Amino acid sequence: MSLEGEQAPDFTLERTGGDEVTLSETLSDGPTVVLVNRGSWCSFCAEQLQTFSAVSYDLWFNDGVDVLPVVTDPVGDLVEMRDRFDLDFQLLADPEGTVAERYSGTEETSHGVTGIAATYVVDEEGVVRYEQVADHPADRTYGNWVRYFVRNDYEDVFA
Repeated sequence: MSLEGEQAPDFTLERTGGDEVTLSETLSDGPTVVLVNRGSWCSFCAEQLQTFSAVSYDLWFNDGVDVLPVVTDPVGDLVEMRDRFDLDFQLLADPEGTVAERYSGTEETSHGVTGIAATYVVDEEGVVRYEQVADHPADRTYGNWVRYFVRNDYEDVFA
């Protein structure tokens, strides 16, 4: 089931900063990127998150874009992941996979329930303008590409 062109499912999750964030509230300032990650143990997830960390301040300052990385792990594991990889944004804990299931889906692995890795760009109206669900754990959309996508009015300038 694709979400592209549809209203993004709203959610509220706890962040590694100790507070909660709600998707619909972030949209009042501009677009939001929702990243579904498999878990704190996933090296491909960490690599993708680092690419978004590198551009997150620029996206927020210049374009009003919030980045919401949803990870199917408890907040304690995510604090360790955030600090280990020196990420410049807070991670959102989805330990039961409830949000991941509503977006890209979940699967049972040796690590328990994990989200299927995906990237979503949600515009100010709450509509998913871009969706990329990983066919393989290493199949990812990176931060710099999303920056170009948002700044070019949701058009893929590389297509």
